[in-house]
This record gives sequence, C-alpha cells and structure tokens, in this order.
Amino acid sequence: MLSKVYSCTTYGTEAYLVEIEVDSKKGFPSTTVVGLPDTAVKESKERVRSALRNCGLEYPRGKITINLAPANIKKEGPLFDLPIAIGILASSKQIPTEALRTYAFMGELALDGTLRPVKGVLPAALFLKKAEIKNLGIPEENAKESAVVKGVNTYPFKSLVEIKNFLSGYSEAEPLKINLEELRRSSAEEVDFSEVKGQFFAKRALEIAAAGFHNLIFIGPPGSGKTMLAKRLPTILPGMTDEEVFETTKVHSIAGLLSSAHPLVFNRPFRSIHHTCSDIALAGGGQTPKPGEISLAHNGVLFLDELPEFKRSSLEVLRQPMEEGTVTIGRATRNVTFYSRFLLAAAMNPCPCGYYSSKTHPCKCTPYQITKYRSKLSGPLLDRIDLHIEIPQVKYEHMVSERHEESSAEIRERVEKARTIQLERFKGSATYFNAHLSHKMIKQFCALNDECNVLMKSAFSDLQLSARSHDKILKISRTIADLDGAPDIQPLHLTEAIHYRSLDREVFS
Repeated sequence: MLSKVYSCTTYGTEAYLVEIEVDSKKGFPSTTVVGLPDTAVKESKERVRSALRNCGLEYPRGKITINLAPANIKKEGPLFDLPIAIGILASSKQIPTEALRTYAFMGELALDGTLRPVKGVLPAALFLKKAEIKNLGIPEENAKESAVVKGVNTYPFKSLVEIKNFLSGYSEAEPLKINLEELRRSSAEEVDFSEVKGQFFAKRALEIAAAGFHNLIFIGPPGSGKTMLAKRLPTILPGMTDEEVFETTKVHSIAGLLSSAHPLVFNRPFRSIHHTCSDIALAGGGQTPKPGEISLAHNGVLFLDELPEFKRSSLEVLRQPMEEGTVTIGRATRNVTFYSRFLLAAAMNPCPCGYYSSKTHPCKCTPYQITKYRSKLSGPLLDRIDLHIEIPQVKYEHMVSERHEESSAEIRERVEKARTIQLERFKGSATYFNAHLSHKMIKQFCALNDECNVLMKSAFSDLQLSARSHDKILKISRTIADLDGAPDIQPLHLTEAIHYRSLDREVFS
C-alpha cells in the first residue's frame, strides 16, 4: 500500500516542503531509501525499525521503498525519522491515511520511540504559514520555537505512540499557544555598562555606534578594557523588532543553537571569534552550506579580538557582507544566501607588544615590527570601519572612584530615541539605521550647510580621505545629530565624527 506524509527541511535559511512516499508490498524483506538522502537519512530506517518494535507496533515484513521528493535536492539530518515512521504505519494500515493530508511532521526518533529535538523548526513553521498545510507535529522540546508563528498549529509530542494514538483518533491534542511578548520579557542581559569604570570617550563612541549600527575598532594597550566594552555593546543596542527576532532565530535554528529554555533569540547576538577561525567557519559553507559566524551574528555584534592576528584571507571575507548585509555561498548546483547584517566590533593593540605611545610602559618594538604588524590590515577593510576608538589605560582614580556609572538601560534609552528618529525617517524603505544609508540617501538626509561644507572640505584634503571615508563621516554625523535631536547636521556633529577617524589621521604611525 502507498502512503504519503509531508515534512519540511531547510536549504540555506529557507525551508521547503518534502513529500515522503512509502510503498509497502509483499516480497523479500528490505527497506530502501531514495531521493538523494545523506548518511543520517539512510540510517533512519534502522532507528525507525527499532522504535516501532520497542513501542509494540508492527514493522511490515516485505519490500518497503521510501522516496523523499523532490528527488533532486539533497536531504540530510535525522528530522525525517518521524515522518518516515508515520508513513510506514500508514502504508501498513496501522493508522488511517486520511489523517495525514493536513499535517507535516519533523522529529528524530530514539530507539525506544521517544522524540528528540531537531534543527530548522522555525524556518519550517514560517514556510508552512504560506503553504496549504497549517498543522505541524514536532518533538515537545521544539514546540515553543514554532508555536510563536501565527497561522500554524503546533502540536508537541513526546513519543511515537502519542502521535499514533492521536492520528488514529484514540486521543486528543491541543495546539500549543505561545505569547511572543511573554517570552521576550523572560529574556535578560547578563552584563551591564555600570560595571565599566572610566573610559568616557569610549562609552560615547559606543553609544554612537549603537544608535547608528556603525562598525568600530578599538585601539589600545592590553588590559585597557577593549573586550569588556565590546561585550556590553549589545546591551545598549535598540531592541529587536519581531521581524529581526524571526530572522535571527531562523539562522540559530538551522545551526542547532536553540534550546527549549531559549526557543527564540530576543537579545542581539554577540559572537566573539578567535583568530584561528577558518574562512569557512567565519563565512559559512561546507558540502551542504551552513551559516558561519558572520550569519550567527546577524542583527547583533561580531567581535574580532586581536584583529591583526587573523589570516588576511579571513578578514577579506568580511568585506562583501559588511557592505551588502548578506553572504552568498556558491555551489555547482545552487547558490545559498545567508543573512549577515552585523555590527563589526574589532580590537587591536597599537603594536606587537601593545605599549606603543603608552605613558606607563616602554614600547619594545622596532619601527619595522610596528609597520609589519599594522600592514596585516588592508586599507579597504579599515575603510569599511566607521569608528576608530582609542582606548587608553584606565586611571587608578577612575578604578577606585565611587562615581555613579551610567547603566546600559540609561544609555539604551537615548539610543532608542535616536533609533525612533531613524525609523520615522526611513519609513517605507528597507533601511533601518544610518550606517546602511545608500549614496543616494546620504545626499538626501546628510546635507551640509556652508559652514559644514568648509569643514568637510578641509578634512577631506588634510586627511586624504577616500570617497567611502567621506560617506562614513557623514553617516556618523547624522547619527550624532539624531542623538542630540537635531534636524540638521551642525559643525559640532561633523567635528566629532571626524575625530573618530583616527586611522585616517595616522595617529599611530
């Protein structure tokens, strides 16, 4: 007998429907899985066989053919265990086939028939929202992840027996309902800016970076607080919209980084990368493309500590995603595009020993060593970093001071006001932050008065700015004006923005 069961899987960040056909008939006992399955899918027949028998259900004796359609796209992972088991039960008349027409199923089977969580549930639920099938049966641990999608009924199950009884009409199940705002309120930040002593100039620069989503680089000696500041940057970024939450969670779901305790990503991600990270781990890829670190940092912060220690090829991988907000992985049969709209926060020492221009520690590096160290960073990459922040060593009096330090909540309040101004300004467009302004939009929203034009012309000539650096300064000026609530860019805003281009001024050469 032939049965059909629906499931979903992902390719890149998008899900698509998979139709699982199971044909059971008399013949020499065998089970064949076709439809371009990977090793995990081929092994599912053994997991399904053991699960059915350990649950007291019958595994048909005869020839069983399982086809995963469409057959021209590779299927991978254990998420097809559950739909394959249901298809076998239907083909052997242990459950009615009529019950399967409006359901899709995803889940891995343990040998005792219990269900284990799988990857890619949220993208699947978002896909089904637009499809004709509106019911999704999944493991209980994945339920919250998909239940937030309105328009799709999520049915959580603990075991194969529960599903068999439900489809046979022996028991009832109610779709899980989750309130998105309740989940959002339950998420909390673990670090705060109130813990940072001193570094007032750096905090101001970070506030500007958060308000306009500007890339930045910290330059300072060891122990000056570069990493500490970077880790607290997400705490002052504007809260994510529902659309941003779903986009970010989709990437983390595909990567298998979600849990039942944290089914959605509400706090902006912070990905700290070690300099030994490979190009593929950074950008994504593999035989079946998976998201890399720059995609996992989507809508959040990608932190690269000790920037000159990274391989040149790894750093150059960042250039296109920083400009376009996406990264495309090319394959012979198909290209995959992942989200990669991140805020780059990088940190570096001014020299190999870290104490160049320090007032407390003598620098032991030769001019040749310093030049070689800095030359590891290409001009085009530095050109794409908006804010260059000099981090001095923390003074003793600041460390022991009882002065009240602003909390992340206080800083974020100002950032949110600037974000509201930007959302109103860019209403109806795909732009949300000043950092993402196109050249055409810069002309429209970053117009300078005569006094500012004279100042900009002088800076362009004296600092030998590139066209991209010129635009970066205008974007930063626009953000500073938004923080001040000013409708137009003033000379004070422009002067401060120019000050944040220290590498253009060759302060460290």
